[in-house]
Amino acid sequence: MKLYVGITDSSWYNRLSAARPDEVNFWKPGEGGSFGVLQPGDLFLFKLHSPQDFIVGGGTFVKFSKFPASMAWLAFGEKNGVGTFAEFLQRIRKYRKDDPGHDPIIGNIILTQPFWLGRNDWIPAPADWPKSTVQGKGYDALEGRGYELLARVEERLADKAGSHAIQETIARYGITETTYRLGQGGFRVLVTDAYQRRCAITGESTLPVLEAAHIKPYGTDGPHDIRNGLLLRSDMHKLFDQGLLTVTPDLRLEVSSQIREQYSNGKLYYSYQGSDLRSVPTSDRDRPDPEFLSWHNDNVFRP
Repeated sequence: MKLYVGITDSSWYNRLSAARPDEVNFWKPGEGGSFGVLQPGDLFLFKLHSPQDFIVGGGTFVKFSKFPASMAWLAFGEKNGVGTFAEFLQRIRKYRKDDPGHDPIIGNIILTQPFWLGRNDWIPAPADWPKSTVQGKGYDALEGRGYELLARVEERLADKAGSHAIQETIARYGITETTYRLGQGGFRVLVTDAYQRRCAITGESTLPVLEAAHIKPYGTDGPHDIRNGLLLRSDMHKLFDQGLLTVTPDLRLEVSSQIREQYSNGKLYYSYQGSDLRSVPTSDRDRPDPEFLSWHNDNVFRP
């Protein structure tokens, strides 16, 4: 198992450590490169820029994805570590030498269950930390410096209120199948990428009109779980939430007669009646859970 120490600035840390959100976006201003160091469920730690060579917090890695800054703001808002979208764009341009355009593509490291260390608990950077490091450094969590660092994190968080999230992450090391709690932003990103950024029903790929829909609403104990999600065009999302269409457990679309009866319209939507979904996740473990779909069929859909 791996852990990663990423470098950030004090303003990002100060804002988010005060807000204590359930998830954060540790964004990268450039659109080049990738981030393949960690697997979902691994530990990501925050280190401040030199000369403040201290680790000040961390979180559980969910996913790395590239998408426009507008989507990052829509998904995470102030959980990006800034107060407004205008400030977000300003910060991105500060770190880029090129002209990124009006809606630049950026790298997004999605983290859930973040934790923050008080000043007295900051951890000095590992002894082998290269002074020339710009973005961060990965470690093996089960030996050497990585193991020592993991032990220090565990020691700092022992018996501290609110430390259960990272304690769970640490306890998972060595376990093959890991789970973690997603936030709303992480849910949106995972669902969007799982459906190849295409509406499940129409195949539409214009990103600004695509929305991650909960099959069983979050307000009705529906989890932020990729298996409880569908990527839908905004109009399809509204109809789905209102029970005017549904998806059966065998991934076929059913359209309610109420559209015609109430609105004397709906020819476009009835053209999808009985059709298979046009976009589904390639991985079986990311596809909609039949139990969630059955729940929507029985409790929301109006035939």
